Amino acid sequence: MKKKIALVFGITGQDGSYLAELLLNKNYIVYGVKRRTSLIHTTRIDHIYKDVHLKSNLILRYGDVTDFSNVFNLIYQIKPDEVYNLAAQSNVGVSFELAEYTAQTDSIGTLRILEAIRILDKKRKMKFYQASTSEIFGNSPEKPYNEKSKFEPVSPYGTAKLYSYWMTRNYRDAYSIFASNGILFNHESPRRGENFISRKTIIGLIKVLKGEQKCLHLGNLKSKRDWGHAKEFVNAQWKILQHKIPDDFVIATGKNHSVKDLVNLVLKKLNIKHKWKKDKNNLEYAIALNNIGQIKKSQIIVKQEKRYFRPNEVHNLIGDSRKAKKILKWKSMINFEQLISEMIDSDLKSIM
Repeated sequence: MKKKIALVFGITGQDGSYLAELLLNKNYIVYGVKRRTSLIHTTRIDHIYKDVHLKSNLILRYGDVTDFSNVFNLIYQIKPDEVYNLAAQSNVGVSFELAEYTAQTDSIGTLRILEAIRILDKKRKMKFYQASTSEIFGNSPEKPYNEKSKFEPVSPYGTAKLYSYWMTRNYRDAYSIFASNGILFNHESPRRGENFISRKTIIGLIKVLKGEQKCLHLGNLKSKRDWGHAKEFVNAQWKILQHKIPDDFVIATGKNHSVKDLVNLVLKKLNIKHKWKKDKNNLEYAIALNNIGQIKKSQIIVKQEKRYFRPNEVHNLIGDSRKAKKILKWKSMINFEQLISEMIDSDLKSIM
């Protein structure tokens, strides 16, 4: 039987690495696209990537979704059965500072892939997956969010991703392309980037414990997110493309927690007793109630600062994935505490 060929844009990211593992285990030939940089950022896939001179089912190619000729040539040469677009500038906070770049990668980048598929795939055999995001719901009052909920993005990232969502649907309807959206809520893992709130909190508090950092500085502690495990979420991505017809699916756990809940859980797992207080500006901070590691009793270990607040905040995200459960037979099995515990254990091994 001929092996399926998958083309993964953004393979060196958290989701890309887990998806590559999944596809390789399912006997795919996987072509991964990575941007050319002066540093070789392949840490997340080094354990499955072999030297270019050795025979392997994982092949890396240089590419960038901001370059149409490159995207076109990759799809022309590889002729994939499945295309996964995971490439993005995915940091919401950074998108306010790099709004144009975020649009070029997260919106027009998707359009370039869809255009290449439209032109090259005359028989409409390719399947396309677009990584959408819960940020497209923004602060829409309907909760929990499902596939029919109203979209109200409040960041350049969410807005760019909403453009991609609609272009995916448009190309599906206008050109009969098998194009599907996975509207994924927050998903974390030990491979999550260090500038995202989950890893930033865990690594920061471990460094405070070791005495390498005096205090963890954070922004909005009240924001609530629906956090799941990336390994489970990429399984949903694959299932979406195995469905008989192209469609859009919300992928979520159905439970959410605040940033403050996250901080409290990490402190608990690290055996750091603490108490929350407020300063004269009504900003919260946490003090240690015990001597542990390099932390002294009464030391300020977490501090809320205005500089880390975003210009526009999404306050509360929670998803309803009943459609995915019914049609794809997918559901999240790893709960929030198990997820954070795994991430803490991983960072303790690498940092301590």
